[in-house]
Amino acid sequence: MPDNKFIKAKDAKEVISFAKDAGVKFVDFKFCDLLGTWQHVTTTAAEAYERCIPEGIPFDGSSIRGWKAINNSDMLAIIDPATAMIDPFNDETTLSLVTSIYDPITKEPYNRDPRGVSERAEAYLKSSGIGEISYFAPEAEFFVFDDVRYDLKSNGCFYNVDSGEGIWNSGTEEFPNLGYKLRHKEGYFPVPPADTQQNLRNEMCLLMENCGLKIERHHHEVATAGQNEINFVFSTLTHTGDNLQLYKYIIRNIAKKHGKTATFMPKPLFGDNGSGMHCHQSIWKGGTNLFAGNGYAGLSETALFYIGGIIKHARALTAITNPTTNSFKRLVPGYEAPVNFAYSARNRSAAIRIPVTDSPKSKRIEFRTPDASSCIYLAMAAQLMAGLDGIINRIHPGDPLDKNLYELPAEELAAVPSAPDSLKGAVEALQADHEFLLRGDVFSQDLIDTLLEMRIKDYDALRLRPHPIEFHMYYDV
Repeated sequence: MPDNKFIKAKDAKEVISFAKDAGVKFVDFKFCDLLGTWQHVTTTAAEAYERCIPEGIPFDGSSIRGWKAINNSDMLAIIDPATAMIDPFNDETTLSLVTSIYDPITKEPYNRDPRGVSERAEAYLKSSGIGEISYFAPEAEFFVFDDVRYDLKSNGCFYNVDSGEGIWNSGTEEFPNLGYKLRHKEGYFPVPPADTQQNLRNEMCLLMENCGLKIERHHHEVATAGQNEINFVFSTLTHTGDNLQLYKYIIRNIAKKHGKTATFMPKPLFGDNGSGMHCHQSIWKGGTNLFAGNGYAGLSETALFYIGGIIKHARALTAITNPTTNSFKRLVPGYEAPVNFAYSARNRSAAIRIPVTDSPKSKRIEFRTPDASSCIYLAMAAQLMAGLDGIINRIHPGDPLDKNLYELPAEELAAVPSAPDSLKGAVEALQADHEFLLRGDVFSQDLIDTLLEMRIKDYDALRLRPHPIEFHMYYDV
């Protein structure tokens, strides 16, 4: 077997040669559903070499959330050769390939395939003449718990998560309890033994690099009870989406290997920080970073207009970048959550931050509102489309806000646009503002309508169910 576990192949022939040299027994074809979950189907190596890698693999799309009706369910998954790698979690040597989805008859890209949306967003950027490449680097935070239990019944419901790091275990008999529990908001970032997950993150990072992900750094995050962050190096929009899907896959499976459970749920704990996904981004043309300039914080006029587009459409974007009811339990003031749609250098209370860098090549903006419950391909494509709308229409974002936005007087804060306070508010914003997403047929009206319908179902599922805190507040009324 060759030493390398991945290959940036150019075509099917190169993929098959790599697989044969590696002694592959099975080939796993992965794709992303509308909620951002990797799905997969596996074939034998012989079947993959003869038909599925060169031609695509057919499958039934009627059981994939938000996709085809049963009377029109045939779909075709076609590989991206550059995603070939040996899957690290299969006992038998298995080649993993990421695919995009097509109609098996017309061979047209499927309009509800999230990866296809990101590919069309990249094509639209080029066709606009504004730029050639969009680079993204999402910072997806996550919790690793030791136990999670939850249940829903007509006469009751509950959830409970636990972690040996959790401050609530300071009085638990652990035979012995050694202390070193992380107090709320103090997880950023003491050394072991308080940080109990250093070795776990090390293992995750090494495996990520073995699968082709370049790692920058890792650390414990602010919250108690195993909140973590691992940063990987930026790439182009679609391949960054592939990288984040692989990132989640590795984190979840390494956690499971150690008898733990990882979640990217934005707000699993009350009274502590939630998990976000800060999205660093820039546009390049002719080998030049278009966001570098002589304006505020070293930004170009193009970058400022891009920020203007993000801010103008930010409330609508939350229906895509923060797509769960739980997302809006994170988006509240006081927990480092970026709820105010303003921009600033270094200021982490603003939704858009301009990271400090001396290099024009590193100049970028960081949109801090999104979270990793979103479908990464849709989330990044939507941000790019909003930013491009700002450039096309020369939408200036106004003056930066370099103050702590959480401490602004009420009358001053009222002038700053802010995130919706619920998923319903995000849905209403997207209903009223989505024309910018339809340009270049990147998003379709059918896809927007489908996303809105799915979000409302989620909102209603929570709205219709009695909540334990209602018993606490109202049982004796």
